Amino acid sequence: MLFRSRFLLGLALAGLLAFVSLSLQFFHLTPVSTAKNGVSSKSRKRVMPEPVTEPPVTDPIYEALLYCNIPSVAERSMEGHAPHHFKLVSVHVFIRHGDRYPLYVIPKTKRPEIDCTLVANRKPYHPKLEAFVSHMSKGSGASFESPLHSLPLYPNHPLCEMGELTQTGVVQHLQNGQLLRDIYLKKHKLLPSDWSTDQLYLETTGKSRTLQSGLALLYGFLPDFDWKKIHFRHQPSALFCSGNCYCPVRNQYLEKEQRRQYLLRLKNSQLERTYEDMARIVDIPTKQLRAANPIDSMLCRFCHNVSFPCTRNGCIDMEHFKVIKTHQIEDERERREKKLYLSYALLGAHPILNQTISRMQRAAKGRREEVFALYSAHDVTLSPVLSALGLMEARFPRFAARLILELWQDREKPSEHSVRILYNGVDVTFHTSFCQDHHKYSSKPMCPLENLVRFVKRDMFVALGSSSSTNYYDACHREGF
Repeated sequence: MLFRSRFLLGLALAGLLAFVSLSLQFFHLTPVSTAKNGVSSKSRKRVMPEPVTEPPVTDPIYEALLYCNIPSVAERSMEGHAPHHFKLVSVHVFIRHGDRYPLYVIPKTKRPEIDCTLVANRKPYHPKLEAFVSHMSKGSGASFESPLHSLPLYPNHPLCEMGELTQTGVVQHLQNGQLLRDIYLKKHKLLPSDWSTDQLYLETTGKSRTLQSGLALLYGFLPDFDWKKIHFRHQPSALFCSGNCYCPVRNQYLEKEQRRQYLLRLKNSQLERTYEDMARIVDIPTKQLRAANPIDSMLCRFCHNVSFPCTRNGCIDMEHFKVIKTHQIEDERERREKKLYLSYALLGAHPILNQTISRMQRAAKGRREEVFALYSAHDVTLSPVLSALGLMEARFPRFAARLILELWQDREKPSEHSVRILYNGVDVTFHTSFCQDHHKYSSKPMCPLENLVRFVKRDMFVALGSSSSTNYYDACHREGF
């Protein structure tokens, strides 16, 4: 009897400990996982925790596979996680387009043979793929700003055109959309069943791959949506700067960053020998090969398991690929250290972040317009936004990357609103420069909206090191820079 009592007591204690542990993880009071050497997953040394299979040293092949983002099993996601007394008010989604065909061709080589039609019996597949194609075929009367109405709504070429979205890219964003639907619509009821046009804000650049990626995510999010309710705005600039694109100082920072990239490349003798060997294989000058940006075509072949090209002089191979990819990783590392890119990013990302906080502030006041915003964009859109937010350790945006800003209201204190920042499903709120210390003196698993507003309205200009610039225009036209 005594043994049985002790056994039952032990079970009860174990259950209590498990409950406390899960509760602490949910409220971010303890880290969900711990990296090697006991380093917390909230450590600034790794913003984006990866599966335990991540290699102990930088591996160009592993990094390339992450970049490909091949659709597989459902990923873990922290979107929509909040204490029960918090209400989701609005969601702002920034995506990079999905997997695409190369923008460049390696001279004197055959283009990779990749089919850009959408076929049900070809991997990768999604259960909504056929329904997506059927629905897109009915969208000719949709409301799109010019020149979007002239773009195809889904990829459909037996041999992909340059830069065209692939079936992989469509499936990536169907998955993204379905994941967000399960969290934001089914769980948090962000939109009512009779949602209206003004509750969505949809914007894309004028490339077919961004429009189609946005439509794929939207279809996963709102299956069989009413075309009459959909209005996509056109954004001419990859920075989504709207009417605030003229910024001379930003351009000067970009020139300095490009100069840094050039000098790093000059110092890499192994990279130069690799380019020389590849140029010999395809029988062109080394300078011409570099200008063709061969890594773009090589990454496409790698992601689609298509062999690298050969000529009578030999074959471009995996060793060439690894050298160039390793240099890319080293370039990202130096970029973080030199911080020239950060200055460019602060000015480059300010317009879109300023739009976002204005939309959040309206939602916080009870306005129900534009509670779900989607920006379908490029790597050169997401990268400066990530850097500007202080997520310097974040990996370069992979295909179909997503960055999400959530706005929440505390039901117990309705006047208080908080934000969460998530990158590819990982909560990175407390890695941002405006909220990295907040969790040390607050038990709330979020960041006050005021912190983000103050950062965009003031601290972004302070970070540029100019005491005289207190607004975007002055920072962009600073004299004596």
